[in-house]
Amino acid sequence: MEKLNFNLEVTEHGNNPFDYWIVDNFLDYNVAKDISQQFLNYEEEEWVGYDGWIAKKKICNKWDRFPPLTYKTFFNLLSDEFTERVSKMTGCEPLYPDIGLHGGGWHMHTQGGNLSVHLDYSIHPKMNLQRKINLILYLEEGYQSDWGGDLELWSHDPEKNKPGHCVKSIEAKFNRAVFFDTTQNSWHGVPSKLNCPPGKARKSFAVYYLTELSNTAVDRFRAHYVET
Repeated sequence: MEKLNFNLEVTEHGNNPFDYWIVDNFLDYNVAKDISQQFLNYEEEEWVGYDGWIAKKKICNKWDRFPPLTYKTFFNLLSDEFTERVSKMTGCEPLYPDIGLHGGGWHMHTQGGNLSVHLDYSIHPKMNLQRKINLILYLEEGYQSDWGGDLELWSHDPEKNKPGHCVKSIEAKFNRAVFFDTTQNSWHGVPSKLNCPPGKARKSFAVYYLTELSNTAVDRFRAHYVET
């Protein structure tokens, strides 16, 4: 199996409002470009769609629908070797890849798309492991910042047990990977509606890494959304 080269030289690392790592130029440029072109058309029936206050987006985590290069990329991202590299970069050891892509895979937002601020599930519903690190890789070539679609990281209001305010906004720049810890009251989302032109979309890969249950695990087997 051919191995892909992934850059893990951190462009920016912060811990406010929770730990995150930004890596630009994650893939070879031409590889990222080819992967971007392999996304299914937004109207294809294989997508699972969301259209409400929680989200307006589509996802697909069906391995058999991924074209060869996309399949190979997910395979490499979920390999023991790459998972070990993520463990070392984040200091979270040991980590286990979610090879079932539960909630992961291809994600796509088009014009008007959004994702309400939320906490991810805490305990994997099938593996009894705790979700720990998210990887989001942005794959729309030529994506413009004025189209919106920034990933927003929000503070935690302990009195109300709800998100407080947006602390960090991360642009969905082409070939940018964002890693963040989901166990630190990690409210995040894309609450503002996108304004990308026809034929353009906010395309991304989503891969999740798990760990053994810890004292931060709570009985939340599905994402918890709030209106902001």
